Amino acid sequence: MNFFFSAYSMPLLFGFVQAWVYALLLWIRGRREERLSDRLLGWVLVGLAFEIWIYMLGFGGIEIFWQRLEFFPRTLTLLLPPLIYFYLRAQFDTGFGFQPRDAWHFVPFVADTLYHVVVFAMGPAFVQYWEVSVHNLGINHLEYFGAETQQFLYLYWSFQLYQSYRAWTKTQFSDTESISFRWYRNFLIALFITMVTNLLVTLIDLWLNLDFWHDWWGNLVTVVFIYYVSIEGYAQQQTANKLHFNPNSPITGSIEEQPQTLVTIGTGVGEPVPVIDTNLAKATLPDLPERLAHLLTYMTNEKPHLDADLSLTDLARRLHTNSVILSQVINTGTGQNFNDFVNRYRVDEFKQQIRDPANAHLSFLGLALDCGFNSKATFNRAFKKFTGGSPKEFAGNA
Repeated sequence: MNFFFSAYSMPLLFGFVQAWVYALLLWIRGRREERLSDRLLGWVLVGLAFEIWIYMLGFGGIEIFWQRLEFFPRTLTLLLPPLIYFYLRAQFDTGFGFQPRDAWHFVPFVADTLYHVVVFAMGPAFVQYWEVSVHNLGINHLEYFGAETQQFLYLYWSFQLYQSYRAWTKTQFSDTESISFRWYRNFLIALFITMVTNLLVTLIDLWLNLDFWHDWWGNLVTVVFIYYVSIEGYAQQQTANKLHFNPNSPITGSIEEQPQTLVTIGTGVGEPVPVIDTNLAKATLPDLPERLAHLLTYMTNEKPHLDADLSLTDLARRLHTNSVILSQVINTGTGQNFNDFVNRYRVDEFKQQIRDPANAHLSFLGLALDCGFNSKATFNRAFKKFTGGSPKEFAGNA
């Protein structure tokens, strides 16, 4: 068998090799650093490689799958969606591991693979009979539409998981930029574009009855996706935080569910912090007023908000309580999530420091970093949220 290099086969070959090279790199790093997410991303790339290899071989003049291996399993299409979903799970929870209850996600792939292996094992004559008399009369359409439904369903679940994670980080961390995983959001968007493009190519193919060569365009889009996922996924900076996001647990701190009758008390830093009416709060946490007063006093005197890596767990440890109670005190007592609660103190600290003539030589960013912010983008966004203006405008009026 000779592989013919052409303008059609070469791009697919490059994509196939790219996927395997980066899969190996991810597996090596995942083993070395004990990172399940890397190992899963490696398998995602292998799955993508098997999405294009049939056409890669076909355009290269190798027709073994049509001549000797007809009906033998050729792709990992039904395995890809669960792999992508669990890759996200492993990124968001460093302690994630597969449990027996997760096995059902792989049932469609195992069942379809066994179906093809059993029919193939019956021999070429039976395969030819089965395809004409049974498979092509409806099972092939069921496989295709089942795979398409599964892909879009898992894509929807993945987007939901990402949004839940983003909401959760705001209740747990004062700096969410470094753990935002925007790469994964972009990855899901790129996946959606790839899926829709391949679906459109298939529909146009069925409508116009196009030949084998026109299917190349859909595979080319998959190659571009492989390059993006392999390069960006491998280069993704891993957070130093040990994340433990459990999507099966309810997210605490949904301030929309809290009463909106607010009063204010001074913090000693700058603007007063809004606080839920204590009469309403007692129904949720009997000693909430005392806990809230202790928290606000600690924030004013000890200034833990100056720690850029402050998390809900860290603050709870300093206050000798647990994160569940502290989260309830912040959410119910101030009507804010943890992220907004801490960043408000940082903004007030900045407003206080910018007025000090001793800081005139410092830039806005330098002051913001000293006040606990981790990036310029986070600082500007928080300042705009709590003051309605920019740092430059505030400094001009100070």
